[in-house]
Amino acid sequence: MRETPSKQWRPFTANCCTVDDKTIFGNFSRCKPSRSDNIAPMPSFRRLSFSDLSRSSSMRINEDLAMSFGNDLYDFQLSELKAITQNFSSNFLLGEGGFGTVHKGYIDENLRQGLKAQAVAVKLLDIEGLQGHREWLAEVIFLGQLRHKNLVRLIGYCCEDEERLLVYEFMPRGSLENHLFKRHLTAKSDVYSFGVVLLELLIGRRCMDKSRPKGEQNLVDWAKPYLTSSRRLRYIVDPRLAGQYSVKGAKEMALLALQCISLNPKDRPRMSAIVETLKCLQNYKDMAVSSGQWPVAPKSTRNAKVNKTDSKGGTFRKSSPVTPSRKKS
Repeated sequence: MRETPSKQWRPFTANCCTVDDKTIFGNFSRCKPSRSDNIAPMPSFRRLSFSDLSRSSSMRINEDLAMSFGNDLYDFQLSELKAITQNFSSNFLLGEGGFGTVHKGYIDENLRQGLKAQAVAVKLLDIEGLQGHREWLAEVIFLGQLRHKNLVRLIGYCCEDEERLLVYEFMPRGSLENHLFKRHLTAKSDVYSFGVVLLELLIGRRCMDKSRPKGEQNLVDWAKPYLTSSRRLRYIVDPRLAGQYSVKGAKEMALLALQCISLNPKDRPRMSAIVETLKCLQNYKDMAVSSGQWPVAPKSTRNAKVNKTDSKGGTFRKSSPVTPSRKKS
């Protein structure tokens, strides 16, 4: 005997309802929707019990989902998804993992009425027992409701015999995860990293140092304002060098590092150009200690506010003149 549809419920992200032992969505039916006019009405779901999740109830699941989502999600047939992926050809493989495989497909305007022609990503889940089916069903219901410009959109699903599939919009530039963890580094990203190394050599600090004041923990962000000023640059050069460095060489090295850490990859120099620049620095003889630029502390620091010095060099307040502090010998 079919049960009557339950009352509307809001997304799990709004109510944080928990799942009980007897049903997946039973608790959701007891969640009352907000009276706020800003929340759009959500689909109504019939109470789905464990009996609905058996593999022999795929037809019933399809009926329930179709009744709940209407035209918001498409109930695809397995034959349709095989056709658009050329029977899940390896040539169309986008990725694979513990969840299964993802293949690229192309839907033409004749496949379904109202469905525009577009490229899609078809996830073929590797279902292992009842738990795998539950995860598939939860993903259909939750992602079927979510619509946000920063979230990949679920277009439809397939529940046929032993197969469980999901159909998403295709992201031609890949996911955020791929950009962060799976893409190969480019030559320009290597140049940026080398620019950070140049700063570490020039200043004598680590690229990230949590022991320093908040404004000085990130070496790149802290050092940038000093790199373009010859007058200010001498205040951040590694004090352990004790003036035994070329003033001109330090300036050119600072400008080179600044080019390497440019936010625009196109503005970063080639490694070959970097090597040539560094070779030239070896020939400079204008030592800071002999040119009067070391020590760097001005004669009068009466109006300067200086922090205490640690073993890693001077620190400066943004609101005060740039004045280093050094331990007395």
